[in-house]
Amino acid sequence: MAYWLLKSEPESFSIDDLRQKPNGIDAWDGIRSYQARNFLKTMQLGDLAFFYRSSCPVPGIVGTVKVVKTAYPDKTAWNPNEAHYDPKSTPERPIWYCVDVQWLSTFKDVIALRTLRQIPELKTMQLLQKGNRLSVTPVTAQEWKRIEALCLTFPQAQAFKKRL
Repeated sequence: MAYWLLKSEPESFSIDDLRQKPNGIDAWDGIRSYQARNFLKTMQLGDLAFFYRSSCPVPGIVGTVKVVKTAYPDKTAWNPNEAHYDPKSTPERPIWYCVDVQWLSTFKDVIALRTLRQIPELKTMQLLQKGNRLSVTPVTAQEWKRIEALCLTFPQAQAFKKRL
C-alpha cells in the first residue's frame, strides 16, 4: 500500500463535498500537471491519502480518503464546458487521468501547514518543499505514521483508526 496527499481548494471541492457523494465516492479529476498525473497513474486500490485543503485561511490536512478505482481517462478534459477542458486530450488519445477516492474521515481539527512545518520528522515531506505546488504528492510510510500519530492526539482519534 502507498500513501498520498491530495490537495483541493475548498471552494472547488471540499472534504464535505466528497463525504456527501453516494457512498462518499467521487473522481479525483481536473489534474492538469504531468507530474501529478503520473502519480495518479501509479495509485493502487486501497492506497490511502490525506485530504489537504489549500488556498484558504488555514491550509492543512482535513481528513483521509482511500483509492477505490485506479487511473482512468479524465472525461472533464474532453468537455469544452468544463473548467479543465483540454482540446489536445481526446477519448482516443487521453492525456489526463483521474482516480476514484472514497471518504474515510474528517478531522475535527485541521492539521495546519504551519504545524506540519514544525515537525522535524516531516522536513523532507514533498508538501513542505519550497516551490511545491503539486496537487498530488506521495507521502512516505514514515511521514504517514508521524501524521497519524499527530491525529491521535486529537478527539477524532477513534474514528480515524476505525476507518483505516
